[in-house]
Amino acid sequence: MTERSEAELDARHAEKMRKKKAARDKIVATKTIEKGLLIVHTGKGKGKSTAAFGLVLRMLGHGQRVAVVQFVKGAWQTGERTALERFGDQVDIHTMGEGFTWETQDRQRDLAAARAAWDKAKDLIAAGKHKLVLLDELNIVLRYDYLPIADIVAFLREGRPDDVHVVVTGRNARDELIDAADLVTSMEMVKHPFRSGVKAQEGIEF
Repeated sequence: MTERSEAELDARHAEKMRKKKAARDKIVATKTIEKGLLIVHTGKGKGKSTAAFGLVLRMLGHGQRVAVVQFVKGAWQTGERTALERFGDQVDIHTMGEGFTWETQDRQRDLAAARAAWDKAKDLIAAGKHKLVLLDELNIVLRYDYLPIADIVAFLREGRPDDVHVVVTGRNARDELIDAADLVTSMEMVKHPFRSGVKAQEGIEF
């Protein structure tokens, strides 16, 4: 059996890619709907908020306005918050959390913070002035039943303008939210330095 020449391999590859492109173009041509998406980033792995802020940055690159409501993070001055503040009127950031529940140790305080953050989120989404609204760590407060999941899902389904994207982050997303979402990604943890004694580091975790 003779080995194929580079020219033959190149020709075979080109033909294979031509067929693949034709099939792909045919599939893409059937996708005609354009709408605001409900996106959920969940799972035990790192990267849920990181990926969401990547979408925020992408929107900003297209000249779109975005809003961020942070349901848990409060005390730390994060790198993403500092960076986004440089975009001025293109970004609205509302850090309304009180920190993690084990830090506050006050359920009523956590409940009040969650309600205030959700009220702000609803106002931002309903106004329709932002192409994307990020609800960072909303899944955490839903996990603790600080907000009624039925009301949240109903609003995100019916109270959201057709062209507004909403991204929800946090581990342990509720099944009701997953069912309502258009796009769900679960981050899987394979390995994390925290388990080897490495602390949270600037620019990586915050």
